[in-house]
Amino acid sequence: MESKTTYFEKPGKDNTEATLAAARERADSLGIKTVLVATTRGNVGARTVEVFQGCKVIVVTHATGFHDTDVQELTAENRKLIEGRGGIIVTTGHTLAGIDRAWRTKHNTYVLADIVADTLRLFGQGMKVVCEIAAMAADAGLVRTDEDVISIAGAGKGADTAVVLTPANSHRFFDMKVKEIICKPLPGAQALSHTH
Repeated sequence: MESKTTYFEKPGKDNTEATLAAARERADSLGIKTVLVATTRGNVGARTVEVFQGCKVIVVTHATGFHDTDVQELTAENRKLIEGRGGIIVTTGHTLAGIDRAWRTKHNTYVLADIVADTLRLFGQGMKVVCEIAAMAADAGLVRTDEDVISIAGAGKGADTAVVLTPANSHRFFDMKVKEIICKPLPGAQALSHTH
């Protein structure tokens, strides 16, 4: 079996349209009808719902309070656009953060979720996020763990990573299977931010 993988010279939002186009093409060729996408303010989520018309699009946001206490970064305008086009929004705790991040912050030490996250980041920031949002969507009951999905994320702003994967719940995280890499930044490419 052969499959095309696109490598971007650098990560970030300049790759969003190419990422969405490559992901749509692969979804169509495999008959995959469920798409996950990470979004912060909602721009990528809104665009993904538009590109993937006819598919079930699950838009995964940052947890409320991720950067500022009690603040949800998804804008009201983008929420309206996403839901108006049939997108499903899930906002929940990050699988690879949560209580582990609280422990790290309070006690200045790394714990298991940090090790898993950093290991996935060896393949790029987006690779960590595509896996994380798949577990978050599975925990919310929005995807099955026996069906392949397309999962899309990025480094900083925009989308630059897309994979075909079989989700798993967070308590079965290591049962997740990344089956194909559709696109990602080249190894060593530097992201604008690295705060997830």
